[in-house]
This record gives sequence, structure tokens and C-alpha cells, in this order.
Amino acid sequence: MSKSKKYEKNKRREKSCGIKKKLAKKIVGTIEGNPKGFAFLVREDGGDDLFIPASALHGAMHGDRVEAVMTSHNRGAGEAEVVAVVERGFSEIVGTYEAARSCGFVRPDNPRISGDVYIPVEASMGARSGQKVVCTIEDYPEGRNPVGRVDEIIGMLGEKGVDVLSVIRSYGLKEEFPATVMKEARALGDKIEEKDCEGRRDFRGDLVITIDGDDSKDFDDAVSLEKKKGGYRLYVHIADVANYVRANTKLDREAFKRGTSVYLCDRVIPMLPEQLSNGLCSLNEGVDRLTLSVVMDIDNEGNVTSEDICEGVIRSSHRMTYKNVAAILDGDESLRSKYADVVPMLENMEKLADLLTYKRKKRGSIEFELSESRIVLDENGRAVDVTRYPIYKSNKMIEEFMLAANETVAERFARMKIPFVFRTHETPSQDKLQALLNFLSAVGVTFRGDVLKPVPADFADLLSSCGEKLSAVINRVTLRSMMKAAYEPENKGHFGLAAKYYCHFTSPIRRYADLAIHRIIKDWLKNGESGLKRYAQFAIDASKRSSEREKIAESAERDVDDLKKAEFMSDKIGKEYDGVISGVTEWGVFVELENSVEGLVRIGSLPDGNYVYNRDLIRLDSGSHSYCLGDKMRVRVYSVDGSKISFRL
Repeated sequence: MSKSKKYEKNKRREKSCGIKKKLAKKIVGTIEGNPKGFAFLVREDGGDDLFIPASALHGAMHGDRVEAVMTSHNRGAGEAEVVAVVERGFSEIVGTYEAARSCGFVRPDNPRISGDVYIPVEASMGARSGQKVVCTIEDYPEGRNPVGRVDEIIGMLGEKGVDVLSVIRSYGLKEEFPATVMKEARALGDKIEEKDCEGRRDFRGDLVITIDGDDSKDFDDAVSLEKKKGGYRLYVHIADVANYVRANTKLDREAFKRGTSVYLCDRVIPMLPEQLSNGLCSLNEGVDRLTLSVVMDIDNEGNVTSEDICEGVIRSSHRMTYKNVAAILDGDESLRSKYADVVPMLENMEKLADLLTYKRKKRGSIEFELSESRIVLDENGRAVDVTRYPIYKSNKMIEEFMLAANETVAERFARMKIPFVFRTHETPSQDKLQALLNFLSAVGVTFRGDVLKPVPADFADLLSSCGEKLSAVINRVTLRSMMKAAYEPENKGHFGLAAKYYCHFTSPIRRYADLAIHRIIKDWLKNGESGLKRYAQFAIDASKRSSEREKIAESAERDVDDLKKAEFMSDKIGKEYDGVISGVTEWGVFVELENSVEGLVRIGSLPDGNYVYNRDLIRLDSGSHSYCLGDKMRVRVYSVDGSKISFRL
């Protein structure tokens, strides 16, 4: 059934809802489903979410954009009833197939989609019970299960890669590139010619290096440094992807559609074909590569006193790793001998990075304690270890250099007031700030900033002065009070970094936002400011798309991590671990182990029941026990179900 026919069908049903509802004000929003069958309406007008009983959904499902009317004010902000589905949120569902006598059903993996999808036997592709499948919903009959057809059989649950592939399909991520896109990529060749370097600044005689993780394959950035009288000259060279991915080409449209590369524990789903991401664009060791470069003169107080943005060409001298660079800086004689030509530069880089870090902290940049999970898989794709990625001083060094380049580029283009894509992070909302203040007050910590107009330094001071005992928990609560960073066509600064100007310039191989501003910068370099207003809509579109795809990538990465962490813990039922309470809810406490695995201790399993959830203290209390965010807890692994891990005290 076409979208227009479905809409008309819903409109006809709306007419039967009665005069009162017809005259009621329509509220437009998105359905947020619940596994128990009811849902909430997330309103587009910014009003409070509305509760929708299962009987008032009238065939609307999680993710659908709908029109609804208010039916009562008895439950929180009120209840609503769906009167029309404007646009379906999902046409494809990933789930587990269950065969019946003359038909089949697909049980959705997404718990927010309540109810199975009915599959006529002739539309099942011969799927067997227990197989993961992708199905397309073809009809949404009111009062009955949606009707669909199986389009792909992913495989039997438990087979190698089926779990990760199910997540990939559920988010609509595409592993393969269309043939036309691949043809366009192959036509670009695999090396640059001398004629490609004409008109560019030649850095091939400089000592240029890349520093990345041990398993990295695409190298966006390379760096070089000279010690100057009174300071430093820092060179940040970024892959000139925009030289190859031209506007409105098939490569460009596909990159825009993907928005970002997605990094899963067993694979990468790249934004660009591997021929570009790991080949022609990647700043590989010992080969000529085209760049968009930022050259910054930095004084001994960490101030960028001048900058030059230009098209360049480099030849990386060394492909170095964070681990090896950290070892060199710590005095590893073997590595210092192997990389003798680069050791003096690395030592100066460390000094400059320390200087930039000091300056950034002094202005109020907020330092959160963050770490990523490292999941090790065996040859069959099963998780055999979960740890945290080590953070070396070399990680911090490269991070500071990239921050400097991002701020420098953002300031230049913000001041010119031409269309651009900025990375923004806004001041915490009053609601989030009030929740933080309530918690701080409850634990006896004073927030010394202006509660009406807080500045980043207020939060930085809070984190640095709260004492070792409360440090971890206040770090968590403060992080939750922050707004989500996003891409926007207007410069609003970056609150967390205490930066007045900020953008993402340094990763055009894996982020469309970076590629978008490279395109604008290159036009400016060639033609000046005239005509750049034509990028206004492009900046809006690229910002919106990049933000949307970033959220999807993060969700997919998190879901795969959760699956693999659960898989790792599945043979550890009964084993005991020390952990820290990482979340407190009305139904229990989440406990995070040292290796980053997180599980739930349900309230029913805690001793001496009758617990009350204290929202301000983020704590569960009974007459004789209390459990608070940050408390240490020893737990036993109780069960593993899919991606959910349950602990017991």
C-alpha cells in the first residue's frame, strides 16, 4: 500500500473517532514504543511526552510520525490517542522467524516494536524457526498484526556473524557500495601523479609522521613540528578527500547518505570505498598524498599567533602508533634508536601538547574521565576478552594538535561569516543543571558557579575540587548534565571545550561534516569569498544529515558492543566480580565492572525490599540499605539474555 493510500485510510478512520476528537487540536509527534505494548508521543512542539495506551495506538508503531489528540490529563502530562499515521518510521524489521502451521511470524529484535509481524507462508522465502531475517511490512491492518514478507535470511542465531549482521540490518547500514559508486572510485586510480601536485605547497621534504592505533587502516591526519624562536610551528596535514569526492558525484551522494563510517568490533562500515579510505586518500607511509594543511605558529604561552590554510602534498616518513610513541617518550632505548630521526621532534611535540593542554584547562575546558571498550574476538567471531583501550600520552598529544587545527579553521571561517558546518555544544539546559544541583546539594558539594549562566570553568572547577571519594560519581553525574554535541550551520561555540569556535576538520575520510567544510575551504582558496553564499543550503543539509547519521552510528556501535559483552559473560554465570554502581533507576541498579561490562541488579533481588528511588540523590533506599551512584559493589553473574546481563548482589 502506498504512503498516500495509508494516509488516506488513516484519515477516513479519523473521521469515525467522533466530533469531539475531530475538533480537538492535533498534536504531531513520534511514537516511542514500550515492550509492554503502550507508548509515548514525543511531541514536535516541544511539549511534555504524552502517554498512549495500547488500545489508543490504532496500528501506530514505534518510530511512526503521527497525529494525535489529547484524551485526558490524568497521567503526568496527559494521555493521547492516535488519529492518523503521517509517516511510517520502519518499513523493514529485523527479527527472529517462527514458523506456524500455515504461516509464520517475525519477532522484532527491537523491543520497542511490540507485536510480531505476520508472514504468509508464500512470503517466507522458506525461512525456518530460529533464523534471523529481514522482513518488509506491506500492510498495517488495525487491530491485527502488521503483515510482511521476508526479504533476506541472515542465518541461524549462533552462527558466525549473524548477531552483528542483524544489528547492521536493523539500522539499515549498507556494507557494500553500489556498482556505479565503485566504478567511479576505481576510475580515480591508486596513486597521484606529479601534475596533481601543481599549485600546491610541497611538504615532501619535511619530516612528517602519522600517529594512530595499532589496528588503524585509514590515516586522515599527519603532523610535523618545528621549534622556533619564541615558540613552535605546528603542521597539521589532513587528507584532501574533497579533491576526489567532488560535489554531486555518485561518490559524494553515497558519502552524504552514509554520513559517517561505523566502527564495529569485528568490522568497519566505511563512508567511502576502501580504494579511497585505505588507499588513495589515506596518508600512508612512503607515498605522495594530497592534503589540506593548516600551518600554525604558536607562542610559548600556547597562543596561535598566525595560521595558513593551504592545499599541500606530503610524503609520510613513518607510520607510528600511540603505543610506540609513548614508549619512545618514556625512554625505550630500542625504539629511540629505531626512530632516531624523529625522537627530537616527538620530544618537542610532547612539550607543545603539555602547553596546549595547560592553556585549554586554564580557560575552563572540562576534562571528563572517558574510556572505550576493546572487545577481542576469536576466529569464529566470539568475544574472548573485554578490556578498556589504554590511553597513552601520545593519544593526548595528537588530540591537542587536532583540537588546535579544528579551532583555528572554525575561527577563520566564522569571522568571514560564510556558510560552514560547525561542531556545537551548548550550555546545559536549566532542567539538566537543576538535576545536577540537586544531587550536589544532597551529597554536600557546593556548585560555585552562576546557576543561571554557568560557564565551562564552573564545571571544570567542580570536577577538580570534589575530592577523590566523590570524584568518580560527580564525573558521571556532571557528564549526564551536558547537552549532546551536534553539527550546525551556525557557530555557537563548544561549551565542553570552552571554545568560542569549533568545527570538525580533521577526519574527512570517515565524517561527511569534515568533507563538507573541506569543499567550502577549497573553493575559498581558489576563488576567495565571492560566490560562497551558494553553500548556505548545503551547510544546512550537511549539518542535519551528519548529526542524524552520527546518532545512528553510535547506537549501532553500542548495540554490537552490548551483544559481544554479553556473549563474553555468557559462560561466566556464577562468577563474582567487583564493580561500581553506574546507574540507579526505579527498577534496580546498574553495575559496571572494571573491564567496562555493565549489568543490572534488579530491585527485587536486593535485601530487605520496599526500596524508594530518590531522584535527587540518584539512590535507592530501604529502611536498612541504600545504594547510590558510585558505590562499590561485589556482584555475581546471574543470567545473560541476548545483550542483557543480570547480576545479583
